[in-house]
Amino acid sequence: MDQIDDMIVRELSRDGRITNIELADRVGLSPSACLRRVAALERDAVIEGYRAVVNRAKTGRGFVAYIGVGLSDHSKASQEAFERSISRAPEVLECHNITGSIEYLLRVECADLAAYKVFHTDVLGTLAQVNSITSYVVMGSPKDERA
Repeated sequence: MDQIDDMIVRELSRDGRITNIELADRVGLSPSACLRRVAALERDAVIEGYRAVVNRAKTGRGFVAYIGVGLSDHSKASQEAFERSISRAPEVLECHNITGSIEYLLRVECADLAAYKVFHTDVLGTLAQVNSITSYVVMGSPKDERA
């Protein structure tokens, strides 16, 4: 990765639908050189894919919460069982194994508070590995650069 690759990645992160000609102009390359660099970044898995930024409220999933989850058992088997269970929950868009006083941080999206309560009670609340659940409801996102 050099400075030009960094610029390409930054521009594509902002707008994955930018034309190659516009991208080349923004990073100071010829279109053919830019296309070769993008192809190399994709081949090397620096760029793993392209995504649409979706307005969740318009899809009926406008309620967003981050959830800290502590496990009762810190074994590998317990973590794997939790991860298997959580991977089947469509409400969970992100699951991060983290350091600190808890083991996992989840990003959950659902229709509303009532739907979140169902997820909290009927999904998280039924997992034997879960010892603690702390919810942080998103009230607004003044900066969100996730693709």
